[in-house]
Amino acid sequence: RPSNLSAHQKSTMTSSEMKAVRYHGPNEPLRLETVAVPSDLGSDDVLVQVQAAALCHTELHFCDGTLNLGVKPITMGHEAAGIITQVGSNVSESRVGERVIVYYYVGCSDCRWCQKGQEQLCPALKAEFGFISDGGLANFVKAPARNAVLLPDDLSFVDAAPIGCGVTTAVHAAKLAKIQEGEYVMIYGVNGVGFGLVQLLKHKYKAKVIAVSRTPAKLEKAKELGADVVIDGSDASSVAAAVRECTNGEGADVIFECVGRRETMDACVGWAGALGRRGRLVMVGYHAGDEHEFRCHPIPMIVYEQTILGSVGATLEDLKDAVELVAQGHVRTIVDSTMPLEEFQKGLDCIRS
Repeated sequence: RPSNLSAHQKSTMTSSEMKAVRYHGPNEPLRLETVAVPSDLGSDDVLVQVQAAALCHTELHFCDGTLNLGVKPITMGHEAAGIITQVGSNVSESRVGERVIVYYYVGCSDCRWCQKGQEQLCPALKAEFGFISDGGLANFVKAPARNAVLLPDDLSFVDAAPIGCGVTTAVHAAKLAKIQEGEYVMIYGVNGVGFGLVQLLKHKYKAKVIAVSRTPAKLEKAKELGADVVIDGSDASSVAAAVRECTNGEGADVIFECVGRRETMDACVGWAGALGRRGRLVMVGYHAGDEHEFRCHPIPMIVYEQTILGSVGATLEDLKDAVELVAQGHVRTIVDSTMPLEEFQKGLDCIRS
């Protein structure tokens, strides 16, 4: 899992100031800056003092221009856990002191997607923390009270923070895939989301889990977490054959593509691809550039009656489900290392490597 960062207010700052990791545009380095603590709480808002925040590949995508949503400067970070310190006028004072994790979407509430609880698809988001709104790589973050999801007392903030994207993304993607017990499910790219998927698929869905990675240590961790088969993905051209060999020639029933590179996507589809008949290919990862566009001739997909799905983020209910899964011990977050907020670049370099 990407490194988690503790974010504690420094005594050298005034009570109205805080440190934050700020984005100033594509191909610009992120910067640690002193900014004002959010003070304009709305009546339905809470202020959360961040105790731990997780780094994600998303931050790298902003740095290299893969993601450019046209909003700058903003505070990065969409995986933050902490303690509620202030509440708006419509929020019960009893919530002060609650240990919470922050859901990072704020929908318009009026569109058909928000009405169905699918805020991640809202075409008129009011906020998206760490994407178009100030996020949690800071000492404090402001959010609607409904976005502050209660954490169990025995779950540390460090272990809780990666739930906010790594586990929730896995929970959401798995729901979309409609996995059946005993199906062969391949995870291409085991990382934060991938490790969450391995555990979720094995323990909740009772699937036969195949994990693919180029990194021996990640394959070892996937095996430890419950993967039935692990495949060395160093040579993407050999992956499909290896998957078909361990599925009695059938191919995978479901593939979660968590890498998003041309060679990994190519390995999934086609007449001899890793995806089997009536297979579902769930796209989770991505890379920028025309060289990483997804391309597939339709004939094999038609003949095999395959389905391609995209999966983005998660719903508020997905976050609540993810917290429950971790609380019950069915899924655990994988923390690589912890470091102070001031050393965020060290964490980004670790992810990049």
